[in-house]
Amino acid sequence: MITTDICIINKLGLHARATAKLVALASGFRSSIKLTKGSKTVDAKNMMGVLMLGAGKGTTLGLMIDGDDAEQAHQAIVDLFNRRFDEGE
Repeated sequence: MITTDICIINKLGLHARATAKLVALASGFRSSIKLTKGSKTVDAKNMMGVLMLGAGKGTTLGLMIDGDDAEQAHQAIVDLFNRRFDEGE
């Protein structure tokens, strides 16, 4: 299991378009991928769950990945966050 903190650095946070990109990416992996904000933990493959976190710019989320492709999933998700979800800012 990989557990790490990840900070949202894009200007609009996890809005619908960014969340859709995250969910599509996460859904391509067999591993269980969870995001945590405070006491809420959601499945990163569930659009409504991720949106319900209400995670704006500067929010730090817990990222937990468990499965046989966890390392690849972790790298891809961290890369997506670091690229600011490919949004021009």
